[in-house]
Amino acid sequence: MKTYYLYILASKKNGTLYTGVTNNLVKRVYEHKENLVPDFTRKYNVHHLIYYEEFSDIYGAIARENQIKKWKRQWKINLIEKMNPDWKDLYYNFDCCPSATVVESNSNPEHCHSCEGRNPKSKNLDSATGAE
Repeated sequence: MKTYYLYILASKKNGTLYTGVTNNLVKRVYEHKENLVPDFTRKYNVHHLIYYEEFSDIYGAIARENQIKKWKRQWKINLIEKMNPDWKDLYYNFDCCPSATVVESNSNPEHCHSCEGRNPKSKNLDSATGAE
């Protein structure tokens, strides 16, 4: 069964927010962090994964994304702070985080201990959209 994710990135605590959907959270956040896609997150330096939800179908994830995008900013902040009151970058909590446990000091994702050498860039990705 495939897993889909609604996620929120931030530039800093109480900073610019970006909301998106993907089927590969680690890969997509890595792309944002490395500025591999020229978009809103690159322009506004929005690279910290501060909130996410898992879904078993893409329609549920997209519906939740659309719901959150319509919310007032304070509602989004309240949602984030319920799960992540310190606004820590949750990207580094994943087992296959390219920068969390690196063999070499150059943060090369092909040398991640927990990924057993797999490069997260090689995984499939659906889409990510949205900005605030």
